[in-house]
Amino acid sequence: MIKRYHASELQDLILNAGLSERGRANLNTHETLDADVQRLFIATSRDTYIRPHRHSEAHKWEFFLLIEGRMDLLLFGDDGEILERCRLSPTDSRAVEIPTGQWHSYVCCQPGTFALEVKQGAYIPTTDADLAPWSPAENSPACEAFLQWMRTAAVGSKPA
Repeated sequence: MIKRYHASELQDLILNAGLSERGRANLNTHETLDADVQRLFIATSRDTYIRPHRHSEAHKWEFFLLIEGRMDLLLFGDDGEILERCRLSPTDSRAVEIPTGQWHSYVCCQPGTFALEVKQGAYIPTTDADLAPWSPAENSPACEAFLQWMRTAAVGSKPA
């Protein structure tokens, strides 16, 4: 039996992201958190803060396919320097694959943005060692300023 994901489910996901305290919502398509392949739809609102992070496990690459909207993928060096900025949109890059161990974050540039993320499982919560030490924790007072910096910072910039 195939799995189907109707447009109305994805629209609900976008609405839920706008109502969420974190500004994002996901719909897992894998059956369990220990599944060998993790597949999830992610909807983001424009004000969501995705703390820069990495997946340090040897098998944890990340494939990200933009379905609708617009986002910027930021790749960082160990010191927080922006190494690359990649626009994801219907007219720019649609999909990226991020290698294991690469510091990264996304900035949502348009309401109604959602994507499909695929990575090898099982799900392992991100540890403090894999959250960028030069970035503020979620819900901290410094998040808004850091998010605004990520929106406009050029390649070669470092956080203050």
